[in-house]
Amino acid sequence: MSTAQFPAGFRWGVATSAFQIEGGAHEGGRGQSIWDTFAAIPGAIAHGEHADVAADHYHHYRTDVALLQRLGVDSYRMSFAWPRIQPTGAGTVNSAGLDFYDRLIDELCSAGISPVGTLYHWDLPQSLEDKGGWLARDTAHRFAEYAQLLGERFSDRIDTWIPINEPMVTSVYGYGIGEYAPGRMLLLDALPTAHYQHLAHGLAVRALRAAGVDAVGTANNHGPVWPAGETTADHAAAGSLDALINRLFADPVLLGSYPTELLRYLPAEYEADLDTIAAPLDFYGVNYYEPQLAAAPAEDSPLPFELRPVEGYAMTSNDSPIVPEGLHELLLEMHHRYGAALPPIQITENGCSFADEPDADGTVHDPERIDFLSRHLTALADAMRDGVDVRGYFVWSLLDNFEWSHGYEPRFGLAHVEYETQRRRPKDSFFWYRDRIAEHR
Repeated sequence: MSTAQFPAGFRWGVATSAFQIEGGAHEGGRGQSIWDTFAAIPGAIAHGEHADVAADHYHHYRTDVALLQRLGVDSYRMSFAWPRIQPTGAGTVNSAGLDFYDRLIDELCSAGISPVGTLYHWDLPQSLEDKGGWLARDTAHRFAEYAQLLGERFSDRIDTWIPINEPMVTSVYGYGIGEYAPGRMLLLDALPTAHYQHLAHGLAVRALRAAGVDAVGTANNHGPVWPAGETTADHAAAGSLDALINRLFADPVLLGSYPTELLRYLPAEYEADLDTIAAPLDFYGVNYYEPQLAAAPAEDSPLPFELRPVEGYAMTSNDSPIVPEGLHELLLEMHHRYGAALPPIQITENGCSFADEPDADGTVHDPERIDFLSRHLTALADAMRDGVDVRGYFVWSLLDNFEWSHGYEPRFGLAHVEYETQRRRPKDSFFWYRDRIAEHR
């Protein structure tokens, strides 16, 4: 594919998250997060791994910024670790944590790279979880204070902000089925966490704008939902899943309303918060990885759908089907569903994991990732030609990292990390992406 298909001013970037790469878990006054607690549970993380060191970005951030500069991206989507800044999630501010991000942001700006700041990428301070976590309304207000703090500190150097990354994953995987921290298994009774994250988002938008930031958006995980068959029941199941993983997280932000079929699971006071939640945004971030397949559930199922594997496609090493046309389908669906309510889109995450290891000479060949990125960028260009306003694309991820409950085995990075030595090796895909960005310019 050719990046000549993308307009001037299109934003080219990569993304990471603090917990997955930083390490330094017991340094610089950082407090405990729910992921530290979760990783200590036997069997919670593959191979008993944890993120105490991870890719050690805390000590190697200058090396990583040099990688970004070598890659040629104009933007880097990073996240702040809430426990590093407010160890208990409220009150006392850890100056050493703020100083670390000052150094990182200054290094990025000196390299000519625009930071995109994500306030929250799942690492809730454990002290807040002990008080109810995202099931408690108060967490949204503590988040607003945190957003104000960061906006006032960093808005002079960060012009683009994202309050919360993928609230769907927190609600469904963290509180619904227990696969992610904090490991609660509440099924649909977890849905108040969606509302309180939305409220936190809206309050953060208000706080960030008050601090004078230029642009505020989102980073929501979305994918098309397909019925497993042609029966009415299969189509109803697909509609229910779509409401849960897509509309529950887009409708309130864009339309100021919730899917009617999910209202009974929300807190009683939800309507009073909708104006705050639907604060106007400068862009809508879409994280795309794969479509979902839904079938009619068994009669005794507690859910209105049954997930089925999407078959007939090549798979990543993280068991995700590779479906570039799903990105095109999703963007057109959102374009038609939300119309004028949909701000310009940025693809805030898109990437894949493969079993990437260096050859004898240290070279990391990853032709599958190059093919993945090329085909997804082609699908993105097709969606833009079909009328979808897309302004940027961020590859997940710059580095191999701690992949949540899967540990270190999945490798998503454009650069390989040898965890024993912390050596970074750019993969073939790194150079491919570098060349596409240079071609665009």
